[in-house]
Amino acid sequence: MHDLIAFIGSNAALVIANPAAFATFAVLFGGGGFAVGRYFLTERIANLESRISRRDEEITDLKARQKAPEPEASTVPLFEMTEVLPPPPLNFNGLLVQRKESLHVR
Repeated sequence: MHDLIAFIGSNAALVIANPAAFATFAVLFGGGGFAVGRYFLTERIANLESRISRRDEEITDLKARQKAPEPEASTVPLFEMTEVLPPPPLNFNGLLVQRKESLHVR
């Protein structure tokens, strides 16, 4: 910025001689720079806005979870009520005995 002021100071005679041309070029280049900067930052602005909206949704979800009633402690889930036992051991001797008894010998 200091260089710009020094440049205008060194060319003050030219600026004073043509103030309309200087003002026109200043508006054109200033507006063009603003438009180009806005164009390149549009994607970043949209990204930040989407992050803000997503964060707001998360906040409302968390507030809704806080207001939701807690499940009662007296209810016991089904998987805690059932008892899982291992199958009874196989009795191979009993199978053999049953087989011998079921044979009909004539």
